[in-house]
Amino acid sequence: MIEKIRKEIEEIENTYSVKILLAIESGSRAWGFASPDSDYDVRFIYARRKEEYLRLDPAEDHIEWKLDEVLDVNGWDVQKVLMQIHRGNPTLFEWIHSPIVYKKENNWVKAENALDAYFDPRKAVYHYRGLAKRTYLEYLQEEKVTYKKYLYALRSLFACLYIEKYQAIPPVQFHALCQSVLPSELKKDVDMLLEKKKEVKEKDLQDPLPSIQNFITEELVHQEEAVKVMTCPKERDWEELNSIFLELITFGV
Repeated sequence: MIEKIRKEIEEIENTYSVKILLAIESGSRAWGFASPDSDYDVRFIYARRKEEYLRLDPAEDHIEWKLDEVLDVNGWDVQKVLMQIHRGNPTLFEWIHSPIVYKKENNWVKAENALDAYFDPRKAVYHYRGLAKRTYLEYLQEEKVTYKKYLYALRSLFACLYIEKYQAIPPVQFHALCQSVLPSELKKDVDMLLEKKKEVKEKDLQDPLPSIQNFITEELVHQEEAVKVMTCPKERDWEELNSIFLELITFGV
């Protein structure tokens, strides 16, 4: 499957005349709790030729490549990515730190070391709490639930706890988050969830787990209050990102 994904990456480059700087896995496979029928969520960052960024009619800033039962492949233009990095978009920090990398250009390696400085803890907590709340309200209020959604909500809330504790980018992998912030009273049920997730299909319904349910409910309230007292970081200037952008679009494609 890895070889197939890399061939898809090459085909994207040839079809659109771009250079893919970074291609990674996102979603449950990167987080470490994929189901037997989980698809592959491939995300990539690409650069066009330098002259493409000087056009009066700018090109699209994203590429939607493939969406089927096995592959979900799409990517963003590096200009869009760096603008979103300046805004502290938490999703992009997950891309950058994904443990599953299909391609990484040397130019990107040099650039990404500078990007973590743009992480905004407050925006990230709002983001992850929002994900957890949406999952909770839409999928965890019924008499039967999917373990996938429990893990989605837990991962987002553990990310909030990690940020609250360390004021830093949370690990992408779920087990690393658990090592840092998993409450001891949840360990047994979380271990069970992870084992079951490997066996059951994505949409299989199960009985709710009271300890998990109560934790999610209480932590949503806690994070709503915690984020209110977090300090907003001083906005960084554009100079370094502009320099990175020029370096990434200068090399040949």
